[in-house]
Order: sequence, then structure tokens, then C-alpha cells
Amino acid sequence: MKLPNEFYTIISGTWPMLVIFMVVISTIRLSYILEKKEKFLLYKEFFSLAFMIYILLLFGLVTNTDVQGVSNNFVPFREILRYKIGSKYFLWNVLGNILIFLPFGFLLGLYLKSKRATKPVIITLIASLTIECVQMFIGRSFDVDDIILNCIGGFIGSILFITLNDFKNKLPKFMRNELIYNILTVIIILLIIYYIFIFQGGIIK
Repeated sequence: MKLPNEFYTIISGTWPMLVIFMVVISTIRLSYILEKKEKFLLYKEFFSLAFMIYILLLFGLVTNTDVQGVSNNFVPFREILRYKIGSKYFLWNVLGNILIFLPFGFLLGLYLKSKRATKPVIITLIASLTIECVQMFIGRSFDVDDIILNCIGGFIGSILFITLNDFKNKLPKFMRNELIYNILTVIIILLIIYYIFIFQGGIIK
């Protein structure tokens, strides 16, 4: 299954920057851990780095994709209600705006160790509002419905984190071992590499 064209274009066009970013940030973080003699936990470092990369790709996607027209929308639900449920435009503009911010809410919950969705939703609101305001100055449009949908995505993501975190805390102690988390992280990394270079035909061209 191919990535959406816009997302694929962002990755293929920014992979040199992403590689440099990952190497530099990882080196700085590893140096800090060694200097402070902190415990290195692969799964925590991986998700912290993944969060930063996700944010870079997300903001690259929402500020570079083409749109039809540049009219602003300040009326809540006006754009949402004009799409027929199940149509291509509904899937892209409604569900797409929710799903693209779902990982944002989840990773915020993970980073903040949130027990409630309040903070992740507020941060999602600030991020989405900033994006929409910036878009007005780069030839795109401000859409209050995008903010609403993004906040819904952030809320769902944070609730998903809270639910999974509560489930994790109820697991037997041996299943909460850091070694298991590190092994799962390695598997995730290998699956990502496999997906990119096998199913995507390689992003680096």
C-alpha cells in the first residue's frame, strides 16, 4: 500500500535533512546520557526521536500540500457538513485531518505521561491554530473546521494512550520488563525499514 502522494513527496524530498537531523540529535542525546551517566532505554529514546520526526513531517505536510482555492472559513462545521459521508473529499478532508493528528495526541500523552486528555488537547489546539494562521500568509487558507478536526484527532490519540497505559499497568510484572519494550522497539524499527524499502520501493531515489 503506497503512502498518500503528498506525504510520500514530503518524505522523499526531505530525507537528507531527516537523516542529518536524526544523526545529530541522536549524537547529542547519547553524549548527554554518557555525560550525566543516565540509563539508556532504547524504547524511550526511539519514541522521543520519532515524536520529533513526526512533528517535522506533519508540519511539512500541512504547509506544502496544494489546496483548491484560498478562501478562509471562520464558521464552525461549515466545511465539514458540506462533504458527503464516505466520499473521497470526506475521507481526505474530514477523516484525514483527524487521523493525521491522532499520533500527535498519542505521542504527547506518552511524552507528558498524561493521565487526562486536557493538556494534549490544549497543545493540539495551539499547534493547529498556529498552522492555520501561518497558512493564511503562504497562499493557503484558514479553516476553523481543520482546527476542530485536528483537536478531535489529538483527543482520540491521547485517550488511546491513556487506555493503553492503564492496560499496560495491569499486565503481569514480567511483561512490563524494559527488555521486552526494547525488543519490541527493535522489531518496530525493522518493520519500518522493511516497509519503506520493500513496499514503498525505496524513498531514497
